[in-house]
Amino acid sequence: MTKRRPLVAGNWKMNGSRTESAALLDGIKKGISSTSKAEAAVCPPYVLIPLAAEKLAGSAVAWGGQNLSVHKSGAFTGEISGPMLKDYGCTYVIVGHSERRTLYGENDAMVTEKYGAAQAVGLIPILCVGETLQEREANQTEAVVARQLDAVLSKHGIASFKNAVIAYEPVWAIGTGKTATPQQAQDVHRFIRSRLATKDKTIAESTRILYGGSMKGSNAKELLAQADIDGGLIGGASLQADEFLTICHAAD
Repeated sequence: MTKRRPLVAGNWKMNGSRTESAALLDGIKKGISSTSKAEAAVCPPYVLIPLAAEKLAGSAVAWGGQNLSVHKSGAFTGEISGPMLKDYGCTYVIVGHSERRTLYGENDAMVTEKYGAAQAVGLIPILCVGETLQEREANQTEAVVARQLDAVLSKHGIASFKNAVIAYEPVWAIGTGKTATPQQAQDVHRFIRSRLATKDKTIAESTRILYGGSMKGSNAKELLAQADIDGGLIGGASLQADEFLTICHAAD
């Protein structure tokens, strides 16, 4: 079995002033050493990426964007392109987050385009997949996740996952106070890996799959102990350095 390096990525969403973010970045940088087994990354709002680049340069912490346009440049008011993120030293970009899908109508086809746009400029997409409460209660979890994955697989192929990360987000467990049990999370992670394995076992074994359903310092150890959970895409808990570092150390 391939040893996968855990990744803990903070999704700050639309949070943070310049002052708060500077303190948060300093705190994270101080707590992550180059000897850490787990990799840490932060995805701040666009306007704070230059600050992250400045603060984290030369550290063991990577940074990335929360979204990107499918276009490289042009008349797309309010959009940010892959080359712009790359220009500011981003390693990662979140693609298809449940909030983008539900609040902004991003469908599988658009998410697939964004995944390709990220890889075209050398960014590593963190591809988000997951089901709503309604879909889970209708026993549609696997069907929904398979559909979201297959959209990307059919367009970009299994080889593209050598340079991608997947994040499983049970939409029903984000910001609701509900959390999937470690076993529920593991079951879906295993399903995702087995889905990739039907195309290529080696790539499936080396692809990192993060859990994105309200992981906190208090439940991180138990979730990260599961065989197919390779880290977390962290929302609220990534806005406090101590809490984020607790998760990173649990991943170690």
